[in-house]
Amino acid sequence: MIPYGRHSLDASDLAAVVQVLEDGLLTGGPQVGCFEQALAQFSGAAQAVVVSSGTAALHLAYQALGLGPGDEVIVPAITFAATANAALYCGARPVFADVLADSLLIDPASVEACISPASRALVAVDYAGQPCDYAELSELAQRYGLHLVADACHSLGASYQDRPVGQLADVSCLSFHPVKPITSGEGGALLCQDAQLAERLRRLRNHGLDSDFAQREGWQYAMLELGYNYRLTDIQCALGLSQLQRLPDFIARRQAIARRYAAAFAALPAIQPLGLRPYRSHGYHLYVARLPGGAGRWFQPLRRLGLGVNVHYQPVYLHPYYQQLGYAAGLCPQAERAYTEILSLPLYPAMSDAEVEQVIHCLCQVGEEIGL
Repeated sequence: MIPYGRHSLDASDLAAVVQVLEDGLLTGGPQVGCFEQALAQFSGAAQAVVVSSGTAALHLAYQALGLGPGDEVIVPAITFAATANAALYCGARPVFADVLADSLLIDPASVEACISPASRALVAVDYAGQPCDYAELSELAQRYGLHLVADACHSLGASYQDRPVGQLADVSCLSFHPVKPITSGEGGALLCQDAQLAERLRRLRNHGLDSDFAQREGWQYAMLELGYNYRLTDIQCALGLSQLQRLPDFIARRQAIARRYAAAFAALPAIQPLGLRPYRSHGYHLYVARLPGGAGRWFQPLRRLGLGVNVHYQPVYLHPYYQQLGYAAGLCPQAERAYTEILSLPLYPAMSDAEVEQVIHCLCQVGEEIGL
């Protein structure tokens, strides 16, 4: 099976992890600060705070920005559930905006229609690795007094108007899950320019304590607010730091595979890659295509041929849990239509050229079998 995504590890990654194991300080040690500094330098953000997952990053971003009961958080309908779930963790209410038909990025016009007196934050999801329309979203956020959060869990290494991801919002959230641009096994990070915000994020990731053990000069410490155990270990940070050094090569390979797919599918009108928006560099965490006749007609035949295609994503409010909260079908027509048509095709840096050609051949074969 050729999976839709996969991590890429080499000897330098293994050596970095082994070195931490041999040094003996597995958490709360120097690798945490080194990884944070490298992330900030790579993205051009003033501050980086690493945490245990992309979900933890979203949760802490919302909480540190003061979101709570009675507040509304505008999120796109096409995203992983964590983008909306993290609002529920804070007691806030997710409000779902529709997506643009071509790119499946959040639609600024739909965002504006969702804004109410209770709106406090807008979350831009860089779907599949393509940055959102940040000029329009930033203008909306400023005009209505909203916090702008970038769910950049797909897009580390991408850019918008020559500005790297990490500089495009009040706070940007990253994920280091194994299929993401870089991996630390599990893990995440927050990028921002505000030193006070970063200080609070570090406190919240460590139970709300005023210091961690490495910072303490005396025996006393204080819990200042209710926090969480969202720390990232030195083992994971060492792996992430090693991976970050190879991210430009990873992105270049992802973009090369995407170009090959686009060239092949240009002659196959039955396969419609998502649209590319101007003034940005795409990170291609995912390669998503719309398939006529419905993704259901393609999914099992492609799986039988050894392609690990997947669906990203069902509109969040169609999940049973959200239906129980009172969200109804029909809320975001573009998102609901796209859900029936999209599949994520295999794309990851370690894919060989032969595997890329196999994916193209299998799609052509299934298209012929179903008469498209």
